Amino acid sequence: MTDQSSKISSDTVKTESQQDLLQFLADEGVDRAMLDEVRAFRERFPVQDPALAHRIPVPDCFYYGKDVWEDALAALLAGKNLLLSGPKATGKNVLADCLCSLFARPSWNISFHIGTDAAWLIGADSFDGERVVFRPGPVWLCANHGGFGILDEVNMAKNESLAVLHSALDHRRMIDVPGYEKIDVHPAARFIGTMNYGYAGTRELNEALSSRFTILNMPPIAEADLDRLIARRFPALREKIREQFVKLFIEIEKKAESSEISERALDLRGILDAISLAQQGLPAGKAVEMCVVNKVFDAYERTLVRDTVQARIPAELGRAEMFGDGRP
Repeated sequence: MTDQSSKISSDTVKTESQQDLLQFLADEGVDRAMLDEVRAFRERFPVQDPALAHRIPVPDCFYYGKDVWEDALAALLAGKNLLLSGPKATGKNVLADCLCSLFARPSWNISFHIGTDAAWLIGADSFDGERVVFRPGPVWLCANHGGFGILDEVNMAKNESLAVLHSALDHRRMIDVPGYEKIDVHPAARFIGTMNYGYAGTRELNEALSSRFTILNMPPIAEADLDRLIARRFPALREKIREQFVKLFIEIEKKAESSEISERALDLRGILDAISLAQQGLPAGKAVEMCVVNKVFDAYERTLVRDTVQARIPAELGRAEMFGDGRP
């Protein structure tokens, strides 16, 4: 396949994914007027640079939750930045990727940590072998190209490094790079922050930064929505088996809420990964052990999680029994 045909194929997949997501939201009952505004937004702000098309996410699963979708769409369509806050396994990153795909915007994922500084976020001088040039950072690229910047675990960063974002996130919508001209933030650019209290290294978000976001508290995924998510992701999975995986996640969630176990085992990605491994032929018990149980490092707690798993998922449950498609 040539580079050109590969690019056309990739663009087609992205377009189909965006249309599929629009249809999914219409089927979920999301406000039609909002969806029409999303279509108008995409027509008004097409991605001009073909080299950025690969940055538009193609989500492998959709976020379920009509009310959350409508809240998020209202904020972004109003030109606001969005902060997704909530406990583990509530779908913050899934929703962020889906929003980027729905609006057909290139995304820059900006993972925060204690060492993140202003020079990395905005950019800094660099030597290209011949001369000193400005090396733009992800926030600058997002602002310049009208992308969606995903500020992942934004409450892990030092407040002083986040201060450089203030003018980009508020009504000024500009970035002043020392030694260079200021840039105005593209009208299509948005920033979507995610945060989870309780992780090591997290802190309270300072008031100046939080005031620049509309904040959406993410609820735990409902049992019915989790069932539909797994059914869409694994359509060949037998209904009775799917039901057991759903109940397994809900039981782990309840045990974590009651502090019987830590949140380490509360991992929706782990449940989906376990089903994927089982689809490749690994016994279900081994797949869940690798993707869920082994994420708990305390021996006693790991035993509690393993007992919960074994009560729902037989260790030797095989691919044929789970998917019934004739493959061993």
